[in-house]
Amino acid sequence: MHIHILGICGTFMGGLAALAREAGHRVTGCDANVYPPMSDQLQALGIELTQGFGAEQMALQPDVFVIGNVVTRGEKFPLMEAILDAGAAYTSGPQWLAEHVLQGRHVLAVAGTHGKTSTTSMLAWILEHAGLQPGFLVGGVPQNFGVSAKLGSGPAFVIEADEYDTAFFDKRSKFVHYRPRTAVLNNLEYDHADIFPDLAAIETQFHHLVRTVPASGRIVLNAREEALQRVLSRGCWSDVQRFGARKEESGALRARGEPQAFDVLRGSLKVARVEWSLIGEHNQLNALAAIAAAEHLGVTPEQSAAALAEFKNVRRRMELRGEVTVAGGSIKVYDDFAHHPTAIRTTVDGLRRRIAPAERILAIFEPRSNTMKLGTMKAQLPWALEAADLSFCHQDGLGWDAAEALAPMGTQAVVTANIDALIAAVLKAARPGDHLLCMSNGGFGGIHDKLLAALAERAARS
Repeated sequence: MHIHILGICGTFMGGLAALAREAGHRVTGCDANVYPPMSDQLQALGIELTQGFGAEQMALQPDVFVIGNVVTRGEKFPLMEAILDAGAAYTSGPQWLAEHVLQGRHVLAVAGTHGKTSTTSMLAWILEHAGLQPGFLVGGVPQNFGVSAKLGSGPAFVIEADEYDTAFFDKRSKFVHYRPRTAVLNNLEYDHADIFPDLAAIETQFHHLVRTVPASGRIVLNAREEALQRVLSRGCWSDVQRFGARKEESGALRARGEPQAFDVLRGSLKVARVEWSLIGEHNQLNALAAIAAAEHLGVTPEQSAAALAEFKNVRRRMELRGEVTVAGGSIKVYDDFAHHPTAIRTTVDGLRRRIAPAERILAIFEPRSNTMKLGTMKAQLPWALEAADLSFCHQDGLGWDAAEALAPMGTQAVVTANIDALIAAVLKAARPGDHLLCMSNGGFGGIHDKLLAALAERAARS
């Protein structure tokens, strides 16, 4: 069939486009803003992309329009209004995926406020390494695969299971469409303040997911999360494999050792050892979740550990974008997708563990997510950034005062009016040996390349 995707450059919809193209469908799409890595992937696939949501795209006459959750009613999306006026066929991305890709497969769904992309990538790579040839859809580009989505020839399909709503006409969380046999519940915090009034509302959606797991299925549960315990207390009909226990617990998987080299224990018994390139306790927990989920398909913890030794993580997860040699040393620029305060804190802490204590971290972040734009979690930002030596934020597009929110940090925090002023402030502060950690869930105005270019120009002049 010919499908035309509205909002094709989102990580989920871009992955869906790749799967549909691989399955032999004709795929076209449109979006308002395009930035890597999804724009690069779509270009490589030869998918025709239209800028904007103009009604003239009705002339494409696809078999079905697939609607991303960026689309709303009204004058901002004339194509959607035209679709409704014409009575044309349309569906949501998750619904199309469920009906045309996931049906009849062993779906392994990875849910949680944090770590979904990394854990989904780990799990897909473990199954690939074990020879199971899984399909997958990840909200990023796993470097072991080079693409965000693949049909796979085996029975397993690994999917990043997002709790955000499905579409303007379907307000259920995306993940209720996937009907997994293996469901990973990584963690659960309050997020998405634009659609959820409180944590209890998100817990309800997570329990909707739990309700879809069959009795022969498995729920992989983070033993540290009280919110997830509350979810299961509402009812559970499947086997539960707990992970991340802080002390010995019969049957549960836990880690012993540093995040980059640790033993995997089941109760008191060592079942594997992971030695890999990733850092941070969050990634250690992600690894335990992936190991537990893979075990449901018969992959042993030892096999999983061997796969993780070759795991390369995902683009935009503490990705080193470049290093500029300057007089007295070098300055490194990183890119990370962190945008929730807990994720920001975890990311900064992870980099702090990696570098020498004397080296400085300059945390450069953009409050771009809907939750952060609303200012719901602004009071947590000083806590999230306390491990950084200096922090930089811009005010543009915010409905709250970033300078006031970061005031408890004193001179450690710098707030500017826009991204250009932010870059200028960072360049003024940066010195040899610094690590510039840029965090955003968007393109951040190309800040990484701009910083590297400006630093290189400065080095050439000196």
